[in-house]
Amino acid sequence: MMRVLVTGAAGFIGSHLSGLLLDEGHEVIGLDSHNDYYDPSLKAAREARLANRPGYQAIHGKVEDPGLLMDLFATHKPDAAIHLAAQAGVRYSIENPRAYAEANLMGSFELLEAARAHPPKHLLMASTSSVYGANIDMPYRETDKADTQMSFYAATKKSNEAMAHSYAHLFGIPTTMFRFFTVYGPWGRPDMAPYLFTSAIMDGRPIKVFNHGDMRRDFTYVTDLVRAIRLLIDAVPVRPESPDQIEEGDSLSPVAPWRVVNIGNGESVPLMDFIAAIEGASNQQAIKEMLPMQPGDVPATWADNALLRRLTGYAPQTSVREGAKAYVDWYREYYGVGA
Repeated sequence: MMRVLVTGAAGFIGSHLSGLLLDEGHEVIGLDSHNDYYDPSLKAAREARLANRPGYQAIHGKVEDPGLLMDLFATHKPDAAIHLAAQAGVRYSIENPRAYAEANLMGSFELLEAARAHPPKHLLMASTSSVYGANIDMPYRETDKADTQMSFYAATKKSNEAMAHSYAHLFGIPTTMFRFFTVYGPWGRPDMAPYLFTSAIMDGRPIKVFNHGDMRRDFTYVTDLVRAIRLLIDAVPVRPESPDQIEEGDSLSPVAPWRVVNIGNGESVPLMDFIAAIEGASNQQAIKEMLPMQPGDVPATWADNALLRRLTGYAPQTSVREGAKAYVDWYREYYGVGA
């Protein structure tokens, strides 16, 4: 049995991951701020599904609050810490960048200081496919240069990768960063495309289709994603004795026990195909409002997941059609929308 600290545990990904860890009999210390970036009742509902389960402890607070994470690490001494808490969203980072500086930069600093003082066996931190920015060579590989972020959100996440690398090098903290690719599924956030599309389609409202529909995404189903995270907990990076020990395609640092890993389905799906999958699952046609590209957005994402497969023997496999149906079924049940 492991004791695992999960930040952002009442969030979309964090609640799924916490549930999986509890299913396996592990102890989870779940930290979440329950902020009002979106409807806090959804976060409360996610947490309620975990709160009464043996082995779960819910703690409310902000990761950026000075000393909070230090106290949690000192008290619980987690075997693994999985840092998912963040201010999310590309578009909101244009409106309110300070929230990203506080949660993503200062919050991650607080985490790294706590891990420095009370080192876990493995520190795992969420990044994003958005760090690839203006890169056009696809599929994206972890060893690709990624210095052209196109939103402040993406810039904070790339900064987190650099911050974590420095702590891994200086203090020997084994650290894995994940770059997530367009995660979707039940209990998803209301600011994400599946919710926006599904709610509008069922209400008979137009959906906003950016870049006139000429977009592609590597849609990754949430239960596939958290299974990959769980397996990566056991893939602890080790500082190599020399750069020659690093296999081709491995993002392992030559000077630190630090690695970055893509978690994506490994397929770049046209946005219009994803919309069609939601239409099929809801048995309703969308009214489409075609719009230009949004600032900070990118036209396509596509993960090379070879490193994930090499480290864990696993790769996400849920098709968009299966995932869209599961999401729409959950949406109907949770929001009480008739079939």
